[in-house]
Amino acid sequence: MVKQRLSLVTLGVADVAKARVFYQRLGFVAEPFDSDDVAFFDMNGVVFGIYGRDALAKDAHVPGDGRGFRAASLGINLETEDEVDQTLAEVVAAGGTLTKPAEKVFWGGYSGYFKDPDGHLWEVAHNPFWTFDEAGRVILPSKQAADT
Repeated sequence: MVKQRLSLVTLGVADVAKARVFYQRLGFVAEPFDSDDVAFFDMNGVVFGIYGRDALAKDAHVPGDGRGFRAASLGINLETEDEVDQTLAEVVAAGGTLTKPAEKVFWGGYSGYFKDPDGHLWEVAHNPFWTFDEAGRVILPSKQAADT
């Protein structure tokens, strides 16, 4: 059986240095090591990586064209609607593209979307049904009930 965990999310990017600067403008802190080819960011227990698009495709033995929407997005969940609005404003100021302004959504939360400079889609959301631990990690409702 496969262990249920997510350890690393790696995005293939056109220019690692440019992508690193974008994410650092958002406040992400890169792991300090000397490489122009890859960068890693600690995301509260999951590692977020950026790597050259062509190199990533070659490593995975797949074509590197990367065109089109791949039916995936990354997400940042926050504790308030105001934090969502503030984060989206910071993303745009850092060079991201707003694809959907934050709004109340059908499932009872509040969310908006942006694309990074390589077109990777991110959702920024407040889910009133989720809580966070002291490190800022999401606690799903079933885990909340088990802890009470």
